[in-house]
Amino acid sequence: MSAPTQVPPTPVAARGRDILSAQYRLILMAFGGLALLSAVRLFTGADDMTSVGTISAAIGLAVPIGMAALGGLWSERSGVVNIGLEGMLILGTWGAGWAGYQWGPWAALLVGMIFGAAGGLLHAVATVTFAVDHIISGTAINILGLGLTQFLSAVAFDGVPGGGPTQSPPVQPRLETLTIPGFSDWMADLQSQGWFIISDVAGILGGITTGLSYITIIAISLFVITWYVLWRTAFGLRVRSCGENPWAAESLGVRVRAYKYVAVTISGALAGIGGAFLTIVLAGIYREGQTAGRGFIGLAAMLFGNWRPFGAASGAALFGYVDAQQLRQSETVRAIILFGAIVMIVLAFVFLSRRRAVGAMAVGIVGAVLLGVYLTAEQVPNELAFIAPYLTTLLVLALASQSLRMPAADGVRYRPGEE
Repeated sequence: MSAPTQVPPTPVAARGRDILSAQYRLILMAFGGLALLSAVRLFTGADDMTSVGTISAAIGLAVPIGMAALGGLWSERSGVVNIGLEGMLILGTWGAGWAGYQWGPWAALLVGMIFGAAGGLLHAVATVTFAVDHIISGTAINILGLGLTQFLSAVAFDGVPGGGPTQSPPVQPRLETLTIPGFSDWMADLQSQGWFIISDVAGILGGITTGLSYITIIAISLFVITWYVLWRTAFGLRVRSCGENPWAAESLGVRVRAYKYVAVTISGALAGIGGAFLTIVLAGIYREGQTAGRGFIGLAAMLFGNWRPFGAASGAALFGYVDAQQLRQSETVRAIILFGAIVMIVLAFVFLSRRRAVGAMAVGIVGAVLLGVYLTAEQVPNELAFIAPYLTTLLVLALASQSLRMPAADGVRYRPGEE
């Protein structure tokens, strides 16, 4: 009797297994990274690496970057490159500062979102209606956002008590924060014990549950909403089809221009929320230049996340954590440098095993340089901590560039009826 033939798995089943295996790999990588971070903390004695204060600061600094990344994702999934995120962040900061001192923090959030959406709408008019090159339009938005807010500040804030030509009066009242009573104190106690992994997990959970802004909760929920809308609804499918092949979408009856308009305007609104967060939560006031390039870092976080919401959130968390090290002591920054050196060396061996000699050499050199800095510098200069987020941005983009898959028609100037 012949052996029964095995039926090959269906594409859906195979895809499901691939997704599960990818999730297991991500969980394993996250656990391995946490274990390495904990080992470095124990070796160096830099307990502040995963303290409640560090994690809380990292979350706060990650929100504006994450909102810019999420805004870029909406725009580029529809096929419109948006490097104008920095200008939209700036518009959001100014709008929040102008409304915040007059009507409070929630009005500031709404007006900041409207100002950012206006920047997104202007970008959509230029790129979708008039088919202006996306990079040129985004650059113009950045310049316009900076110049317009400088002009508006001189008009609206000069002579106002607490304000001036470069800043608004303080946002009043300050927005309340959320702390889970009992649990956050318990996590802080566990973190202070200095145990391997357990104290690090406690520090992370404590940072998430201590002094959490309500706008942070809104920002986190927006990542989940974005994932659901873009990947689980007909509307999201049409938006993504505009970024993959707008002419094919047009042939199926999709109003491509309308969907691009909506997506790019939403992009600006999300960036505006990030700018409003800077004004309302981090500073309590609008100040000229307070975005400090976070729009561009958000764009890098979006690329790091491969145009996916949770990937973008991971990138924002990484950049927020690095940015938070500016507020830490020198030994903590040195410990982070050692952690980065080990990660780079491990990546070099991974690249070698995959026969990617150039990538292995590049990350190996970076790892060696970081290890050299750790071994030779007893105290890290403040300037190095200040530029660390930008160096991390370049490094992450260089490492991730080999595995990125952008929307096929991203940046393509679309004209109805032409192909």
